[in-house]
Amino acid sequence: MQYQYYYQYYDYSGRACTGIDYLDHLLHGGFRRGEVYLIAGEAGMGKTIFAIQFLKAGADRDEIGMYITVDEPSEDVKKGVKEAVGWDLDTYESSGRLVLTDFRTHFRIYSREEKVIIDPRDLAKLIIENVKKYNVRRLVIDPIAPLLITSHQDILWVREYMRELIFQLKRLKEVTTIITSEIPTGEEKISRFGVEEYLAGGVVTLSLTEIEGKIFRIMFIRKMRWTPIRPVKLVFDIQTQRGIVIIDKLENFVKKLKQGADIYEQQYPEYQYYYPYQQYQYYYHQY
Repeated sequence: MQYQYYYQYYDYSGRACTGIDYLDHLLHGGFRRGEVYLIAGEAGMGKTIFAIQFLKAGADRDEIGMYITVDEPSEDVKKGVKEAVGWDLDTYESSGRLVLTDFRTHFRIYSREEKVIIDPRDLAKLIIENVKKYNVRRLVIDPIAPLLITSHQDILWVREYMRELIFQLKRLKEVTTIITSEIPTGEEKISRFGVEEYLAGGVVTLSLTEIEGKIFRIMFIRKMRWTPIRPVKLVFDIQTQRGIVIIDKLENFVKKLKQGADIYEQQYPEYQYYYPYQQYQYYYHQY
């Protein structure tokens, strides 16, 4: 048996790693800095874990991240993440590398007094102010829809506002943003208002699929602007401490499953990304 050793070179400049090893490999280091990305999927698909993993990857590299929760208390988010994957977000929060902002307060004001109209533009201004205040480099809005829903506005107004919000976020050149969108069960559309996917620099959808009578999680890289990658579907798992882990490309996974192979025995290797430095990765090929 012989082994061939070689190096593979990666250039990480201008990229913000997602914290999902093989995904970062496919994206040549991660998301483009300063862009806005949409993570869409039905309830329970792992959108929040994806977003938190992105912030955690930045915090581990001393990049300040902000998580804006709109539909549940921030304490519930921290508790849920700890129970699901074992991450203690309090450690990152106490060190100042993670800022959790609860925007539900603004919507409670609206529900108590119908005469009080919450203008989403004021919320957008508040987001920008907080980003600058804490010197944020990674931003997550989870989910985006409640920021835009007001009883007195029609869908055309909402779409125009969404367009302006994303443009404002993109003007924050050093801030990489993830917005999440929940897809109603059984529907094919990937966003609430039908405009987010066109304005975002990249779109990743999370879903379930049945293969050989078993249910598996699927990540679909639907769109990734200015990144040389073809649309690809990946089988993934959610594991304690590691979070989202890519198992294989769907086409390879199906072949292995039909051949009766141990589908979890050989996962893609962990690619290490250390910003802002460039790195050579050393590995071998067996033949």
